[in-house]
Amino acid sequence: MEFENKEVGLIDILDVVLDKGVAIKGDLILSIAGIDLVYLDLRVLISSVETLIESNKQTAEKLSSKQFDYEKEELDRAINQS
Repeated sequence: MEFENKEVGLIDILDVVLDKGVAIKGDLILSIAGIDLVYLDLRVLISSVETLIESNKQTAEKLSSKQFDYEKEELDRAINQS
């Protein structure tokens, strides 16, 4: 088998990440003198909206810009009522 040395550009990596999606999970514990003070459970999903919608057609309505606008208006109303 022969492998060619192939340059991969950032745009190529970004294209694959947005097309397929990437999930990253990590834990972070901040401690002083052996005493745990803060625990963070980190989870990140990087994908294009189109990929998310295609992966689950039921989420299409939840991810629509109309739904985001509605939720933003509701949040603005709740903030202004305080």
